[in-house]
Amino acid sequence: MLSLRDIRVCRDGRNILALPALTLDPSQFTVILGHNGSGKSTLMHLLARQLLPDQGHISLDGRPLAAYASRAFARRVAFLPQRLPEAAGLTVAELVRLGRYPWRGLLGRWQADDAAIVQQAMAATDIGHHAGHLADQLSGGERQRAWIAMLLAQQAPLLLLDEPTSALDLAHQYELMALLRTLNREQGRGIVAILHDINLAARYADRIVALKRGELFFDGTPQALLHSPRLSALFDIDIRLLSREPGAHPVAVVA
Repeated sequence: MLSLRDIRVCRDGRNILALPALTLDPSQFTVILGHNGSGKSTLMHLLARQLLPDQGHISLDGRPLAAYASRAFARRVAFLPQRLPEAAGLTVAELVRLGRYPWRGLLGRWQADDAAIVQQAMAATDIGHHAGHLADQLSGGERQRAWIAMLLAQQAPLLLLDEPTSALDLAHQYELMALLRTLNREQGRGIVAILHDINLAARYADRIVALKRGELFFDGTPQALLHSPRLSALFDIDIRLLSREPGAHPVAVVA
C-alpha cells in the first residue's frame, strides 16, 4: 500500500497540496483527475520521490519512502514524468534497455531474459520497428511510447504515469490505456496515472482520485463520479452526461 498522512506542500506561503489521509491500493488501476493547478503533478512527484512534502509522511508497504535505497525503490516503482528527459545519442532499444538497470546495475552481466524482456516491452508499445532509431528524433507520440516501453522493461509492480496520453493520437491513447489495463489485470501491476480525459478515465480506471485547489475533492469509482453536478463542480464548467447503450458508461460533454 502507498499511504499518505497529513501531507502538506507549500509555495510562497500557500498550500498547493493538503491531504490529511490518502491510501492507494497498488493492485488497482487508479486515475488522478483535476483542473490545471489542482495538485495532480505535485501528488505524483511525492509518490515518485521526486519531491519531499513540507509536512507529513508517505510510506510504501508500511516502510517510509525515504528508507528505500534508489535501486530498491526502482524495483518497486517505475515513474514516467510529464516532460520526458532527453535521451541524447540513445537508440530506442538502448533507451528501453535502461529499464533493466535496477536489476543489473551498470556492470551487471546481461542475461538472456533481459533481452527478451526488452523485446516484449517494445512489442507491447508498438515501438519495435524504431528500435535502431535515435529516441530524440522520434515524434512526440513515438517518444512517449519508447519511454513507456522502458518502464515496462523495468518490471516494477507499480507504474506511476504523469499524463501518459498527452502526446498520443486518439488511437494510441486507447491502445495505451488498454495495454495498462491488461498489465493491471493479467500481470498484477498497479497503475496510477494522471489524465485529463474524463471519459478515458471512466472507461479504464477502477478508482478515480480527483483534486481541486490542492485538496481531495472525490475518491471513488468512475460510476460514482459520473454525476453531472459533481463533474461540473470539479471542473467549474457545466458538464452533461449523454446516455449510451445499457451497461456502458455515459459520456461526459461540456454543455
